Amino acid sequence: MEYLKVILYGVIEGITEWLPISSTGHLILAEKLLALPYPEEFLSMFRVVIQLGAILAVVVLYFPRLWPFTTDPRHKYQRPAVWQLWFKIFAATLPALVLGLLLDDWLDAHLYNYITVAAMLILYGVFFILIENRRRRPTVRRLDQLTYKHALIIGCWQVLAMIPGTSRSGATIVGEVPGGGRPLFRRGSDGPGPGLRGGLCGERGGHSFSGDLCAKAQFQGVRLVPHRPGGGGAGGGLVGVLRSRCEGV
Repeated sequence: MEYLKVILYGVIEGITEWLPISSTGHLILAEKLLALPYPEEFLSMFRVVIQLGAILAVVVLYFPRLWPFTTDPRHKYQRPAVWQLWFKIFAATLPALVLGLLLDDWLDAHLYNYITVAAMLILYGVFFILIENRRRRPTVRRLDQLTYKHALIIGCWQVLAMIPGTSRSGATIVGEVPGGGRPLFRRGSDGPGPGLRGGLCGERGGHSFSGDLCAKAQFQGVRLVPHRPGGGGAGGGLVGVLRSRCEGV
């Protein structure tokens, strides 16, 4: 029965990770219906690790576009444009990195609950409707038009995703970054594929995997501890990861 629940968690994660809705928020809500008999320390780790499958799906899909090396000797076997993209991704992570370290404990104590998740899902649903009714010409249409200023603005909007129930790409869509009516290269996603997630946002829309798993563990106060009682915990986590990986692909 526990493995069936874990498979359902993987399905939920695999679907929501590719949409501009909070995958972690939906996992928190699912826990109210599909409770697992494990300590909170293990569940906190599980919510993060189960997302590895969908992240790996993005790595597979966009690896050729994000790999900064080439076999062409004319460019010293490197792709400068891809290196620039990675530097901009790093710049976009700085706001969440700084505020996450400062506010981690407070957010965990006051906002990490299903009431906050439900409120955020409703609020951003309303925001999406309002934004879709606006028609503005985007000011950035290609990745090479994206500046470091744009990347930092995107990172600032994604800070909102530290609130449970808020999607990073959803927060970026609400911010209409950078300055146009549609986010960069968006096709309905929860994050960046070949570009900057949500805000470094994907054509098909995957997940930001640039340190994303570690960032989630840090911002959600996860302690990577082994689960001993009853066994099966690690196996269940692996099943969930594999299921989310299949859903992602």
